[in-house]
Amino acid sequence: MTLCPIALAAGCKKCPAFAVCPLKSVIGDYKEPTDKSGKGHAKKAGGDAG
Repeated sequence: MTLCPIALAAGCKKCPAFAVCPLKSVIGDYKEPTDKSGKGHAKKAGGDAG
């Protein structure tokens, strides 16, 4: 539920305090992007090969 007035009007990413806001996912509309391409933070299967 979005409670922040800036998130209601323009969205979290357009807020001037977006970078420092600790509550953007609690009272705002921000959702962390998910990495569906298999790249990034995904762990490799098989362990250490060396």
